[in-house]
Amino acid sequence: MILVIAEQRGGKLNRATWETIAAAQQLASGQPIAVVVPGSGVGTVAHELSTAQVKEVVTIDDAALEPYTPDGYTIALKQAIEQLSPTTVLLPHTYQTRDFAPTLAARMDRALITDVTAIKNAGGDATFVRPMFQGKLSADVAPLGAAPHFITFQIGAFRADQAAKGSAAAPVRPLSVTGDAAAIRQKPDGPFQEVRQAVDLSQAERIVAVGRGIKGQEHLPVAQRLAEALGAELAASRPICDSGWLPMERQIGSSGQTVAPKLYVALGISGAIQHVVGMKGSRTIVAINKDADAPIFEVADYGIAGDLFEIVPAIVAELQK
Repeated sequence: MILVIAEQRGGKLNRATWETIAAAQQLASGQPIAVVVPGSGVGTVAHELSTAQVKEVVTIDDAALEPYTPDGYTIALKQAIEQLSPTTVLLPHTYQTRDFAPTLAARMDRALITDVTAIKNAGGDATFVRPMFQGKLSADVAPLGAAPHFITFQIGAFRADQAAKGSAAAPVRPLSVTGDAAAIRQKPDGPFQEVRQAVDLSQAERIVAVGRGIKGQEHLPVAQRLAEALGAELAASRPICDSGWLPMERQIGSSGQTVAPKLYVALGISGAIQHVVGMKGSRTIVAINKDADAPIFEVADYGIAGDLFEIVPAIVAELQK
């Protein structure tokens, strides 16, 4: 059996869970799939996930799991995995997963492969593709040792809308685990937000991103007007954030956030590999750049070679009509 560990916060499902279910369905080859939902008050999330084409949805509803702590999740999920006996455990490669998954895998003395972007089948045994050296190379990795093996999937590697839905709702059942409040060493505060406008770009459906081609901070309103017209979030490549023109929370790339929106508009972004690895999972990529040979055009679905200061106002004017 393949087990997907869902991620939710405050009763709201992280859409990366659906991407992981899509990966599980590709990997399955006839194996049953179960989804486990840890947390407190997870009934609504479990009901949402029951629409997926899976064998069952299992809930671990425990007050000790809210708020999230790596110790609490490790204790609960270890027991769940031992009861369900999966051959493979799949997780979205989120900040939360990066926090507890290494501990969980080490606690169970099992292999962990992280940040996977694709699945290959070599002689009947699955191998997993993951980036190395900030995306400059890709490696085919096969887990060794006893099952279960732990695999995390890069956000955007699989599309959430490609997760198959079942003809009928999958059964939902609770799983009993024994919590140990004394073993939870962390006492978390509320989620940190640097500013009131802090944003999780990984959940954005539309993004307008700017690069060096914007030339100066005084020109950011050009991009902002396009973002407003599209109902999109404003983001940037690393040089823009390093210069302090936009906050670091809006940086996309290997040292920033990984995103997979429905629409990604790149303004004056050359397309360095460190940026591309953070947005290549976008469904539709539109690039505007004066340099017709810019690498960004290699990954773009639509490209416009021209002056963004002429093209963007014209697009905004059409959108406003």
